Amino acid sequence: MSAHFELYADARDEWRWRLVHDNGNIIADSGEGYASKQGAQRGIESVKENAPEAPVVEG
Repeated sequence: MSAHFELYADARDEWRWRLVHDNGNIIADSGEGYASKQGAQRGIESVKENAPEAPVVEG
């Protein structure tokens, strides 16, 4: 898979991230705004660190 993280400020001046496939589809997003850019960057790092091979669980 070819994808990249985008880090951006939203309309409320909160920082957010999204994981975007090279075809433009959004695969995942932060789901919340962060007060600082550094907070959003930590969110990205958390996803990279904690879910590189997360299992799929049916509910």
